[in-house]
Amino acid sequence: MISNRTVALVGRPNVGKSRLFNRLLGKRVAIVHDMPGVTRDLAMAVVDEDFLIMDTGGIGIKPEMTPAAIHEATEEQVELAIQAANLVLFVVEGPEGVTPVDLDVADMLRRSGKEVLTVVNKIDRQSGALNLAEFHRMGFRDVLAVSAEHGQGSRELFDAITEFLGPKPEAPEVDEDRRINICLCGRPNVGKSSLGNALIRAPRLIVSDIAGTTRDAIEHELDYTAKTGEEWKFRLIDTAGMKPNRKLGSSLDYFSNLRSSGAIERADVAFLILDALSGVAKHDKKIAGEIADAGVGLVVVVNKWDLALDSFRQSKVDGFTSEKEFRKAFIDAIREELFFLPNSPIIFTSALTGFQVDEILKSAVMVDTTLGMELPTAQVNKVLGDMLERQKPKIVGGRRFKVYYGLQVAQRPFKIRLFCNREEKLEDSYLRYLENGFHKNFRLDGCPVKFDLRGKSAENPYYTPNTSQNKGNNALNKHGKGTPRRPMRRSRKK
Repeated sequence: MISNRTVALVGRPNVGKSRLFNRLLGKRVAIVHDMPGVTRDLAMAVVDEDFLIMDTGGIGIKPEMTPAAIHEATEEQVELAIQAANLVLFVVEGPEGVTPVDLDVADMLRRSGKEVLTVVNKIDRQSGALNLAEFHRMGFRDVLAVSAEHGQGSRELFDAITEFLGPKPEAPEVDEDRRINICLCGRPNVGKSSLGNALIRAPRLIVSDIAGTTRDAIEHELDYTAKTGEEWKFRLIDTAGMKPNRKLGSSLDYFSNLRSSGAIERADVAFLILDALSGVAKHDKKIAGEIADAGVGLVVVVNKWDLALDSFRQSKVDGFTSEKEFRKAFIDAIREELFFLPNSPIIFTSALTGFQVDEILKSAVMVDTTLGMELPTAQVNKVLGDMLERQKPKIVGGRRFKVYYGLQVAQRPFKIRLFCNREEKLEDSYLRYLENGFHKNFRLDGCPVKFDLRGKSAENPYYTPNTSQNKGNNALNKHGKGTPRRPMRRSRKK
Protein backbone atom coordinates (compact mmCIF):
# COMPACT_ATOMS: atom_id res chain seq x y z
CA MET A 1 0.00 0.00 0.00
CA ILE A 2 1.14 3.54 -0.77
CA SER A 3 0.35 4.56 2.81
CA ASN A 4 3.15 2.25 4.00
CA ARG A 5 5.65 4.21 1.89
CA THR A 6 5.67 7.51 3.74
CA VAL A 7 8.18 10.36 3.51
CA ALA A 8 8.01 13.17 6.06
CA LEU A 9 9.50 16.65 5.77
CA VAL A 10 10.84 17.83 9.12
CA GLY A 11 12.69 20.93 10.18
CA ARG A 12 12.42 24.17 12.08
CA PRO A 13 10.05 26.87 10.79
CA ASN A 14 10.78 28.77 7.57
CA VAL A 15 13.44 26.49 6.07
CA GLY A 16 11.33 25.84 2.95
CA LYS A 17 9.59 22.56 3.74
CA SER A 18 6.36 23.57 2.01
CA ARG A 19 8.18 24.72 -1.13
CA LEU A 20 10.04 21.42 -1.20
CA PHE A 21 6.74 19.57 -0.72
CA ASN A 22 5.26 21.36 -3.74
CA ARG A 23 8.43 20.80 -5.80
CA LEU A 24 8.44 17.04 -5.21
CA LEU A 25 4.74 16.83 -5.91
CA GLY A 26 5.03 18.85 -9.10
CA LYS A 27 2.18 21.21 -8.22
CA ARG A 28 1.25 23.72 -5.57
CA VAL A 29 -0.61 22.12 -2.69
CA ALA A 30 0.99 23.44 0.50
CA ILE A 31 0.70 27.16 1.27
CA VAL A 32 4.05 28.94 0.94
CA HIS A 33 4.84 32.12 2.82
CA ASP A 34 7.92 33.68 4.36
CA MET A 35 6.29 34.06 7.76
CA PRO A 36 7.34 31.25 10.14
CA GLY A 37 4.60 28.87 11.08
CA VAL A 38 2.27 29.34 8.10
CA THR A 39 1.82 25.56 7.85
CA ARG A 40 -0.49 24.78 10.75
CA ASP A 41 -2.13 21.56 9.56
CA LEU A 42 -0.71 18.50 7.91
CA ALA A 43 -0.45 18.59 4.14
CA MET A 44 -0.05 15.27 2.39
CA ALA A 45 -0.26 13.91 -1.13
CA VAL A 46 0.74 10.88 -3.18
CA VAL A 47 3.72 11.39 -5.49
CA ASP A 48 3.71 9.57 -8.83
CA GLU A 49 1.23 7.00 -7.44
CA ASP A 50 4.22 5.65 -5.52
CA PHE A 51 4.76 7.17 -2.08
CA LEU A 52 3.02 9.49 0.34
CA ILE A 53 4.75 12.75 1.21
CA MET A 54 3.81 14.61 4.37
CA ASP A 55 4.61 18.23 5.20
CA THR A 56 4.68 18.53 8.99
CA GLY A 57 5.99 22.06 9.03
CA GLY A 58 5.05 24.28 11.93
CA ILE A 59 2.30 22.19 13.49
CA GLY A 60 0.50 24.41 15.96
CA ILE A 61 2.88 27.33 15.44
CA LYS A 62 1.35 30.80 15.50
CA PRO A 63 3.06 34.09 14.62
CA GLU A 64 2.68 35.45 18.16
CA MET A 65 4.43 32.46 19.74
CA THR A 66 7.49 32.96 21.89
CA PRO A 67 10.78 31.24 20.90
CA ALA A 68 10.19 28.65 23.66
CA ALA A 69 6.71 27.87 22.31
CA ILE A 70 8.07 27.53 18.78
CA HIS A 71 10.72 25.15 20.13
CA GLU A 72 8.02 23.03 21.79
CA ALA A 73 5.92 22.91 18.63
CA THR A 74 8.97 21.93 16.58
CA GLU A 75 9.62 19.01 18.91
CA GLU A 76 5.99 17.97 18.51
CA GLN A 77 6.21 17.83 14.72
CA VAL A 78 9.45 15.83 14.85
CA GLU A 79 7.85 13.29 17.16
CA LEU A 80 4.98 12.92 14.71
CA ALA A 81 7.32 12.35 11.77
CA ILE A 82 9.38 9.82 13.73
CA GLN A 83 6.27 7.73 14.30
CA ALA A 84 4.69 8.03 10.86
CA ALA A 85 7.49 7.99 8.31
CA ASN A 86 9.58 5.35 6.61
CA LEU A 87 12.03 8.06 5.55
CA VAL A 88 12.54 11.50 7.15
CA LEU A 89 13.79 14.41 5.05
CA PHE A 90 15.50 16.67 7.58
CA VAL A 91 15.30 20.12 5.93
CA VAL A 92 17.81 22.77 6.97
CA GLU A 93 18.73 26.15 5.52
CA GLY A 94 22.05 26.52 3.66
CA PRO A 95 22.72 30.25 4.10
CA GLU A 96 22.02 30.20 7.83
CA GLY A 97 24.00 27.05 8.58
CA VAL A 98 23.35 24.75 11.53
CA THR A 99 21.30 26.41 14.29
CA PRO A 100 20.68 25.28 17.90
CA VAL A 101 17.15 24.22 16.97
CA ASP A 102 18.57 22.12 14.10
CA LEU A 103 20.81 20.37 16.62
CA ASP A 104 17.79 19.67 18.85
CA VAL A 105 15.88 18.12 15.96
CA ALA A 106 18.92 16.14 14.80
CA ASP A 107 19.42 14.67 18.26
CA MET A 108 15.81 13.50 18.43
CA LEU A 109 16.06 11.95 14.98
CA ARG A 110 19.29 10.11 15.81
CA ARG A 111 17.79 8.57 18.91
CA SER A 112 14.70 7.49 16.99
CA GLY A 113 16.65 5.09 14.77
CA LYS A 114 14.72 6.28 11.69
CA GLU A 115 16.35 6.58 8.29
CA VAL A 116 17.19 10.27 7.76
CA LEU A 117 18.30 12.23 4.70
CA THR A 118 19.56 15.77 5.36
CA VAL A 119 18.33 18.25 2.74
CA VAL A 120 20.15 21.59 2.65
CA ASN A 121 17.70 24.05 1.08
CA LYS A 122 18.03 27.59 -0.36
CA ILE A 123 21.43 27.00 -1.95
CA ASP A 124 20.46 29.60 -4.57
CA ARG A 125 20.72 32.25 -1.83
CA GLN A 126 24.22 31.19 -0.77
CA SER A 127 26.62 34.08 -1.33
CA GLY A 128 29.81 32.03 -1.02
CA ALA A 129 30.79 28.40 -1.41
CA LEU A 130 28.49 26.01 0.44
CA ASN A 131 30.26 23.97 3.09
CA LEU A 132 28.29 20.71 3.39
CA ALA A 133 30.75 19.39 5.96
CA GLU A 134 29.04 21.59 8.54
CA PHE A 135 25.77 19.70 7.97
CA HIS A 136 27.50 16.28 7.94
CA ARG A 137 28.54 16.98 11.54
CA MET A 138 24.92 16.41 12.64
CA GLY A 139 25.58 12.71 12.17
CA PHE A 140 23.54 11.63 9.14
CA ARG A 141 25.20 9.77 6.29
CA ASP A 142 23.53 11.43 3.30
CA VAL A 143 23.39 15.19 2.70
CA LEU A 144 21.91 16.74 -0.45
CA ALA A 145 21.85 20.41 -1.48
CA VAL A 146 18.72 21.71 -3.22
CA SER A 147 16.79 24.81 -4.13
CA ALA A 148 13.11 24.13 -3.62
CA GLU A 149 12.28 27.51 -5.16
CA HIS A 150 14.19 27.04 -8.44
CA GLY A 151 14.40 23.25 -8.66
CA GLN A 152 18.16 22.77 -8.36
CA GLY A 153 18.96 19.31 -6.99
CA SER A 154 15.30 18.22 -6.95
CA ARG A 155 15.92 15.39 -9.45
CA GLU A 156 18.76 14.03 -7.33
CA LEU A 157 16.57 14.26 -4.22
CA PHE A 158 13.73 12.39 -5.91
CA ASP A 159 16.14 9.65 -7.02
CA ALA A 160 17.50 9.34 -3.48
CA ILE A 161 13.97 8.94 -2.09
CA THR A 162 12.98 6.26 -4.60
CA GLU A 163 16.31 4.45 -4.07
CA PHE A 164 15.65 4.24 -0.34
CA LEU A 165 12.02 3.15 -0.70
CA GLY A 166 12.87 0.58 -3.37
CA PRO A 167 10.87 -0.26 -6.50
CA LYS A 168 7.26 0.78 -6.68
CA PRO A 169 5.12 -2.19 -5.57
CA GLU A 170 3.38 -3.93 -8.40
CA ALA A 171 -0.39 -4.06 -8.33
CA PRO A 172 -1.46 -7.40 -6.87
CA GLU A 173 -2.68 -9.88 -9.43
CA VAL A 174 -6.38 -10.57 -9.33
CA ASP A 175 -7.04 -14.20 -8.47
CA GLU A 176 -9.86 -15.07 -10.82
CA ASP A 177 -10.31 -18.42 -9.08
CA ARG A 178 -10.73 -16.86 -5.64
CA ARG A 179 -13.96 -17.69 -3.92
CA ILE A 180 -15.68 -15.50 -1.37
CA ASN A 181 -16.09 -17.47 1.84
CA ILE A 182 -19.55 -16.84 3.24
CA CYS A 183 -20.79 -18.23 6.52
CA LEU A 184 -24.37 -18.64 7.72
CA CYS A 185 -24.46 -18.48 11.50
CA GLY A 186 -26.91 -17.97 14.30
CA ARG A 187 -28.64 -19.72 17.14
CA PRO A 188 -30.36 -23.06 16.53
CA ASN A 189 -33.50 -23.31 14.39
CA VAL A 190 -33.47 -19.87 12.76
CA GLY A 191 -33.37 -21.40 9.28
CA LYS A 192 -29.67 -21.43 8.38
CA SER A 193 -29.73 -24.76 6.54
CA SER A 194 -32.98 -23.85 4.76
CA LEU A 195 -31.36 -20.64 3.52
CA GLY A 196 -28.31 -22.63 2.42
CA ASN A 197 -30.52 -24.94 0.40
CA ALA A 198 -32.35 -22.01 -1.13
CA LEU A 199 -29.01 -20.54 -2.20
CA ILE A 200 -27.63 -23.68 -3.82
CA ARG A 201 -31.07 -24.69 -5.15
CA ALA A 202 -30.56 -28.30 -4.08
CA PRO A 203 -31.20 -30.26 -0.86
CA ARG A 204 -27.50 -30.68 -0.16
CA LEU A 205 -27.77 -29.59 3.48
CA ILE A 206 -29.78 -31.26 6.20
CA VAL A 207 -33.03 -29.39 6.91
CA SER A 208 -35.17 -30.04 9.92
CA ASP A 209 -37.43 -28.23 12.36
CA ILE A 210 -35.57 -29.94 15.20
CA ALA A 211 -33.09 -27.50 16.74
CA GLY A 212 -29.49 -28.61 16.42
CA THR A 213 -29.81 -31.07 13.50
CA THR A 214 -26.73 -29.64 11.82
CA ARG A 215 -23.77 -30.69 14.00
CA ASP A 216 -20.80 -29.64 11.86
CA ALA A 217 -19.75 -26.85 9.50
CA ILE A 218 -20.50 -27.98 5.94
CA GLU A 219 -18.88 -26.34 2.89
CA HIS A 220 -20.31 -26.13 -0.58
CA GLU A 221 -18.90 -24.34 -3.63
CA LEU A 222 -21.44 -22.14 -5.32
CA ASP A 223 -21.22 -20.34 -8.68
CA TYR A 224 -23.80 -17.66 -9.38
CA THR A 225 -24.51 -15.65 -12.53
CA ALA A 226 -25.71 -12.16 -11.75
CA LYS A 227 -28.23 -10.30 -13.89
CA THR A 228 -25.31 -8.26 -15.26
CA GLY A 229 -23.70 -11.45 -16.55
CA GLU A 230 -20.95 -11.45 -13.91
CA GLU A 231 -19.87 -14.79 -12.49
CA TRP A 232 -19.67 -14.78 -8.73
CA LYS A 233 -17.84 -17.59 -6.95
CA PHE A 234 -18.57 -18.46 -3.36
CA ARG A 235 -17.72 -21.06 -0.78
CA LEU A 236 -20.76 -21.46 1.43
CA ILE A 237 -20.14 -22.60 5.01
CA ASP A 238 -23.23 -23.74 6.86
CA THR A 239 -22.67 -23.98 10.59
CA ALA A 240 -24.34 -25.69 13.48
CA GLY A 241 -26.63 -23.57 15.61
CA MET A 242 -24.54 -21.84 18.27
CA LYS A 243 -25.92 -22.54 21.73
CA PRO A 244 -25.30 -20.49 24.89
CA ASN A 245 -22.66 -22.11 27.10
CA ARG A 246 -25.23 -22.81 29.81
CA LYS A 247 -27.18 -24.97 27.34
CA LEU A 248 -24.31 -27.13 26.14
CA GLY A 249 -25.62 -30.57 27.04
CA SER A 250 -22.71 -32.66 25.76
CA SER A 251 -19.17 -32.59 24.43
CA LEU A 252 -20.73 -32.81 20.95
CA ASP A 253 -22.52 -29.48 21.53
CA TYR A 254 -19.28 -27.95 22.77
CA PHE A 255 -17.28 -28.99 19.71
CA SER A 256 -20.14 -27.92 17.42
CA ASN A 257 -19.87 -24.42 18.89
CA LEU A 258 -16.10 -24.54 18.51
CA ARG A 259 -16.32 -25.51 14.83
CA SER A 260 -18.88 -22.77 14.22
CA SER A 261 -16.48 -20.23 15.71
CA GLY A 262 -13.75 -21.56 13.42
CA ALA A 263 -16.06 -21.17 10.43
CA ILE A 264 -16.58 -17.50 11.33
CA GLU A 265 -12.81 -16.99 11.49
CA ARG A 266 -12.42 -18.49 7.97
CA ALA A 267 -15.19 -16.40 6.44
CA ASP A 268 -14.80 -13.25 4.38
CA VAL A 269 -18.42 -12.31 5.05
CA ALA A 270 -20.57 -13.76 7.85
CA PHE A 271 -24.35 -13.64 7.87
CA LEU A 272 -26.10 -13.38 11.21
CA ILE A 273 -29.45 -15.12 10.70
CA LEU A 274 -32.32 -13.80 12.83
CA ASP A 275 -35.81 -15.22 13.25
CA ALA A 276 -38.37 -12.58 12.18
CA LEU A 277 -40.93 -13.90 14.68
CA SER A 278 -38.67 -13.61 17.74
CA GLY A 279 -36.49 -10.66 16.73
CA VAL A 280 -33.10 -10.13 18.37
CA ALA A 281 -32.61 -12.59 21.21
CA LYS A 282 -29.96 -12.30 23.90
CA HIS A 283 -27.82 -15.02 22.33
CA ASP A 284 -28.04 -13.28 18.92
CA LYS A 285 -26.16 -10.38 20.51
CA LYS A 286 -23.41 -12.69 21.73
CA ILE A 287 -23.02 -14.28 18.29
CA ALA A 288 -23.00 -10.84 16.66
CA GLY A 289 -20.24 -9.76 19.06
CA GLU A 290 -18.20 -12.84 18.19
CA ILE A 291 -18.49 -12.05 14.46
CA ALA A 292 -17.54 -8.41 15.06
CA ASP A 293 -14.48 -9.47 17.10
CA ALA A 294 -13.40 -11.81 14.28
CA GLY A 295 -12.96 -8.78 12.00
CA VAL A 296 -14.94 -10.22 9.08
CA GLY A 297 -17.65 -8.58 7.01
CA LEU A 298 -21.08 -8.82 8.61
CA VAL A 299 -24.59 -8.80 7.13
CA VAL A 300 -27.82 -9.30 9.11
CA VAL A 301 -30.42 -11.57 7.50
CA VAL A 302 -33.96 -11.63 8.86
CA ASN A 303 -35.41 -15.01 7.88
CA LYS A 304 -39.10 -16.08 7.95
CA TRP A 305 -40.14 -12.57 6.91
CA ASP A 306 -43.17 -14.06 5.13
CA LEU A 307 -44.51 -15.25 8.49
CA ALA A 308 -43.94 -11.84 10.07
CA LEU A 309 -45.85 -10.16 7.23
CA ASP A 310 -48.69 -12.64 7.60
CA SER A 311 -48.98 -11.68 11.26
CA PHE A 312 -49.01 -8.00 10.31
CA ARG A 313 -51.68 -8.48 7.64
CA GLN A 314 -53.87 -10.41 10.05
CA SER A 315 -53.65 -7.42 12.41
CA LYS A 316 -51.72 -9.39 14.97
CA VAL A 317 -49.18 -6.55 15.09
CA ASP A 318 -50.73 -3.27 16.22
CA GLY A 319 -49.55 0.30 15.76
CA PHE A 320 -48.44 0.25 12.12
CA THR A 321 -50.36 1.55 9.11
CA SER A 322 -48.25 0.00 6.32
CA GLU A 323 -45.78 -2.79 5.62
CA LYS A 324 -43.13 -0.14 4.89
CA GLU A 325 -43.62 1.40 8.34
CA PHE A 326 -43.55 -2.07 9.93
CA ARG A 327 -40.28 -2.93 8.19
CA LYS A 328 -38.67 0.39 9.19
CA ALA A 329 -39.61 -0.18 12.83
CA PHE A 330 -38.09 -3.67 12.63
CA ILE A 331 -34.84 -2.23 11.22
CA ASP A 332 -34.72 0.45 13.92
CA ALA A 333 -35.18 -2.22 16.61
CA ILE A 334 -32.31 -4.31 15.17
CA ARG A 335 -30.04 -1.26 14.98
CA GLU A 336 -30.82 -0.40 18.60
CA GLU A 337 -30.23 -3.92 19.91
CA LEU A 338 -27.08 -4.50 17.79
CA PHE A 339 -25.72 -0.97 18.03
CA PHE A 340 -22.13 -2.21 18.04
CA LEU A 341 -22.28 -3.70 14.54
CA PRO A 342 -20.42 -1.98 11.66
CA ASN A 343 -23.54 -0.41 10.11
CA SER A 344 -24.34 -3.81 8.63
CA PRO A 345 -26.80 -4.19 5.75
CA ILE A 346 -30.10 -5.79 6.81
CA ILE A 347 -31.82 -8.20 4.40
CA PHE A 348 -35.37 -9.47 4.83
CA THR A 349 -35.86 -12.89 3.28
CA SER A 350 -37.72 -16.18 3.40
CA ALA A 351 -36.02 -19.50 2.81
CA LEU A 352 -39.47 -21.08 2.35
CA THR A 353 -40.70 -18.80 -0.47
CA GLY A 354 -37.29 -17.73 -1.85
CA PHE A 355 -38.12 -14.06 -1.24
CA GLN A 356 -34.94 -11.94 -1.75
CA VAL A 357 -32.65 -14.93 -1.19
CA ASP A 358 -30.44 -13.70 -4.04
CA GLU A 359 -29.87 -10.47 -2.08
CA ILE A 360 -27.71 -12.48 0.31
CA LEU A 361 -25.17 -13.19 -2.46
CA LYS A 362 -25.32 -9.63 -3.77
CA SER A 363 -24.57 -8.23 -0.33
CA ALA A 364 -21.67 -10.70 0.06
CA VAL A 365 -20.05 -9.37 -3.14
CA MET A 366 -20.64 -5.77 -2.08
CA VAL A 367 -19.14 -6.19 1.40
CA ASP A 368 -16.21 -8.31 0.15
CA THR A 369 -15.37 -5.70 -2.52
CA THR A 370 -15.52 -2.92 0.06
CA LEU A 371 -13.21 -4.84 2.41
CA GLY A 372 -10.49 -4.71 -0.27
CA MET A 373 -10.60 -0.91 -0.65
CA GLU A 374 -7.68 1.43 -0.01
CA LEU A 375 -8.80 4.64 1.66
CA PRO A 376 -7.01 7.78 0.34
CA THR A 377 -4.83 9.08 3.15
CA ALA A 378 -5.69 12.71 2.48
CA GLN A 379 -9.39 11.89 2.69
CA VAL A 380 -8.83 9.86 5.88
CA ASN A 381 -7.30 12.92 7.53
CA LYS A 382 -10.01 15.25 6.26
CA VAL A 383 -12.70 12.99 7.71
CA LEU A 384 -10.81 12.73 11.02
CA GLY A 385 -10.31 16.49 11.18
CA ASP A 386 -13.98 17.21 10.52
CA MET A 387 -15.13 14.67 13.11
CA LEU A 388 -12.74 15.86 15.81
CA GLU A 389 -13.81 19.43 15.19
CA ARG A 390 -17.53 18.59 15.19
CA GLN A 391 -17.41 16.56 18.41
CA LYS A 392 -14.32 17.03 20.52
CA PRO A 393 -13.15 14.25 22.88
CA LYS A 394 -13.40 14.91 26.59
CA ILE A 395 -10.52 16.60 28.38
CA VAL A 396 -8.78 14.04 30.61
CA GLY A 397 -5.99 14.99 33.00
CA GLY A 398 -5.95 18.54 31.69
CA ARG A 399 -5.37 17.49 28.06
CA ARG A 400 -7.69 16.83 25.17
CA PHE A 401 -7.08 13.88 22.85
CA LYS A 402 -5.66 15.15 19.55
CA VAL A 403 -4.94 13.32 16.29
CA TYR A 404 -2.06 14.62 14.18
CA TYR A 405 -2.26 12.16 11.35
CA GLY A 406 -4.08 8.99 10.33
CA LEU A 407 -3.63 6.36 7.64
CA GLN A 408 -4.94 2.96 6.69
CA VAL A 409 -2.40 0.24 7.44
CA ALA A 410 -4.43 -2.92 6.81
CA GLN A 411 -7.47 -4.35 5.10
CA ARG A 412 -9.86 -7.17 6.05
CA PRO A 413 -10.59 -5.61 8.50
CA PHE A 414 -9.82 -1.95 7.97
CA LYS A 415 -7.16 -0.83 10.41
CA ILE A 416 -6.61 2.91 10.82
CA ARG A 417 -3.48 4.01 12.64
CA LEU A 418 -3.87 7.30 14.49
CA PHE A 419 -0.74 9.22 15.46
CA CYS A 420 -1.91 11.19 18.44
CA ASN A 421 -0.80 13.06 21.53
CA ARG A 422 -1.71 10.24 23.91
CA GLU A 423 -2.28 6.51 23.81
CA GLU A 424 -4.79 6.28 26.63
CA LYS A 425 -7.82 4.33 25.58
CA LEU A 426 -10.63 6.51 24.30
CA GLU A 427 -14.14 5.96 25.58
CA ASP A 428 -16.00 3.25 23.68
CA SER A 429 -18.69 5.76 22.76
CA TYR A 430 -16.12 8.03 21.06
CA LEU A 431 -14.52 5.12 19.22
CA ARG A 432 -17.99 4.16 17.95
CA TYR A 433 -18.47 7.78 16.88
CA LEU A 434 -15.25 7.61 14.84
CA GLU A 435 -16.17 4.20 13.41
CA ASN A 436 -19.64 5.40 12.39
CA GLY A 437 -18.09 8.44 10.74
CA PHE A 438 -15.82 6.22 8.64
CA HIS A 439 -18.76 4.00 7.65
CA LYS A 440 -20.77 7.03 6.58
CA ASN A 441 -18.04 8.92 4.74
CA PHE A 442 -16.43 5.95 2.97
CA ARG A 443 -19.57 3.78 2.67
CA LEU A 444 -18.06 0.87 4.58
CA ASP A 445 -21.38 -0.76 5.47
CA GLY A 446 -20.83 -4.17 7.02
CA CYS A 447 -17.05 -3.73 7.28
CA PRO A 448 -15.38 -3.52 10.70
CA VAL A 449 -13.01 -0.62 11.34
CA LYS A 450 -10.29 -0.91 13.99
CA PHE A 451 -8.24 2.00 15.35
CA ASP A 452 -4.59 1.67 16.39
CA LEU A 453 -3.49 4.58 18.59
CA ARG A 454 0.16 5.59 18.47
CA GLY A 455 0.87 8.33 20.96
CA LYS A 456 3.74 9.78 22.93
CA SER A 457 4.23 6.90 25.30
CA ALA A 458 7.08 5.91 27.53
CA GLU A 459 7.87 3.08 25.12
CA ASN A 460 9.04 5.50 22.43
CA PRO A 461 12.85 5.48 22.27
CA TYR A 462 13.08 9.26 22.15
CA TYR A 463 10.95 9.77 25.26
CA THR A 464 11.64 9.60 28.97
CA PRO A 465 9.17 9.76 31.87
CA ASN A 466 9.16 12.72 34.22
CA THR A 467 11.19 11.80 37.32
CA SER A 468 12.89 13.75 40.05
CA GLN A 469 16.22 13.09 38.34
CA ASN A 470 15.22 14.79 35.09
CA LYS A 471 12.68 17.28 36.40
CA GLY A 472 14.99 20.16 35.66
CA ASN A 473 15.19 19.13 32.03
CA ASN A 474 11.43 18.96 31.59
CA ALA A 475 10.44 22.62 31.55
CA LEU A 476 7.70 21.91 28.98
CA ASN A 477 5.90 19.46 31.27
CA LYS A 478 2.75 20.91 32.78
CA HIS A 479 0.78 17.88 33.88
CA GLY A 480 3.33 15.41 35.15
CA LYS A 481 3.44 13.46 31.90
CA GLY A 482 6.48 12.28 30.01
CA THR A 483 8.16 14.91 27.84
CA PRO A 484 10.93 14.84 25.25
CA ARG A 485 14.42 14.58 26.63
CA ARG A 486 16.43 17.74 26.27
CA PRO A 487 19.17 16.85 23.83
CA MET A 488 22.78 17.04 24.90
CA ARG A 489 24.97 19.23 22.76
CA ARG A 490 27.61 17.27 20.94
CA SER A 491 31.11 18.62 21.43
CA ARG A 492 32.86 19.63 18.24
CA LYS A 493 35.84 17.61 17.19
CA LYS A 494 39.05 19.50 17.44
